Amino acid sequence: MNDRRQKQLLLLFATMLFCTISFFLFDQSLTLFFRQFNTGLWRDIWKAITKAGQSEWYLVGGLLLFAGFRKRNRRLSAGGLLLFSAVAASGLTADILKFILGRARPKLLLQQGIYGFDLFGWHLEHAWQSFPSGHAATALSAALSLSLLFPRFRPAFLAGAMLIAASRVVLCQHYLSDIVAGSALGAATVALLYQRYFRNAFDETATI
Repeated sequence: MNDRRQKQLLLLFATMLFCTISFFLFDQSLTLFFRQFNTGLWRDIWKAITKAGQSEWYLVGGLLLFAGFRKRNRRLSAGGLLLFSAVAASGLTADILKFILGRARPKLLLQQGIYGFDLFGWHLEHAWQSFPSGHAATALSAALSLSLLFPRFRPAFLAGAMLIAASRVVLCQHYLSDIVAGSALGAATVALLYQRYFRNAFDETATI
């Protein structure tokens, strides 16, 4: 087993372990804590932050980069395609997992005392599609894709992604384990796509 494969398995194990611990120790208490602040200006600020995690911003932006620079700058064009592909793939995977795993969202805990998973319950209702967080998957996949294009701004991209992911817990839309799993999914998607399809394009230097 090569080093890359070992690192991937270690990341998967660490993510699963943390999510399991969080499910029993942190998820409910954090939701109950943030519920008391879920009003007024505090809520408005975090709602503005969470909107930056909507996938359409990055899907459209990625396609525009790809189309706009396809004939002038192969690296930027490939970066746009990576951005689009990573956000789309991680989002679709998150949606499939949500449907299969059927985790109750925090609002069901707050309103009806329902907590946990209904595995293979095939729920179509938004209230039963909590794990993993699609916003977190989008935020991390977008941040890492943009970091490959503009490495100088990597700290800002990653900080923004963490804020977006955190907003889902602050607004009581997701549990901590949801955003950790979503973030890991976004990161893994970018790593997989980059290694298999985009490395050569990013290794080339090109100018407009």
